[in-house]
Amino acid sequence: SSLRSFFDYLTNKAGVLEENIAANLESPKQVKRLPRHLSLEESRELLTAASRDDSPLSSRDYCILTLFLNCGLRLSELCNINMSSWRHDTLVVLGKGQKERTIYLNGACIASIEAYLPDRIEPKKEDKDALFISRLGKRVTPRAVQNIIKKYILSAGLDPDRYSTHKLRHTAATLMYQYGQVDIRSLQALLGHASVATTEIYTHIDQRALHEAVEQNPLNVERGK
Repeated sequence: SSLRSFFDYLTNKAGVLEENIAANLESPKQVKRLPRHLSLEESRELLTAASRDDSPLSSRDYCILTLFLNCGLRLSELCNINMSSWRHDTLVVLGKGQKERTIYLNGACIASIEAYLPDRIEPKKEDKDALFISRLGKRVTPRAVQNIIKKYILSAGLDPDRYSTHKLRHTAATLMYQYGQVDIRSLQALLGHASVATTEIYTHIDQRALHEAVEQNPLNVERGK
């Protein structure tokens, strides 16, 4: 891309060349890897590890995990959630490109927020609208949330080198696609993807669904039956 732009400049702007020799230069194909995610059982183990924690901030941490695993939020979106953006079963978040989108909350998310609010630390004046507050009374930072997630990944006996905060977003998307019967367009809206091409990677994850599709073939009958 850089070479094409440079030679386009030399040809059309600077007038050094009569022909853009890089005009037909092909870009290398990017390897698309399936996103790593937690299984349903591993997700439950992670939530169980958080629920067993009896620290003063455990209700906050459990709420953070619940929102990640149920809503597929980005790290920045979670940290920037405001109290004023929460309307019981909906949540407005600010995604990439400063685009707002509405997140619909299920029962587990609503319950975790309501359980956390009585324990919410009194915030500093400048962060009074922030939903998630640190020990110091300030809005939680992305680094702090990453440390929280790593803590419970270790507590659940999972590999912190294999799983991270962003993998929770992949996990939520995968579980919604596998178990929620969510179509690809709805999943795109839920995740806030600008292009459905980004979302389509989750359609390649569920190998079990492919197996079941073959099993459901009406010609799946033994000879003579």
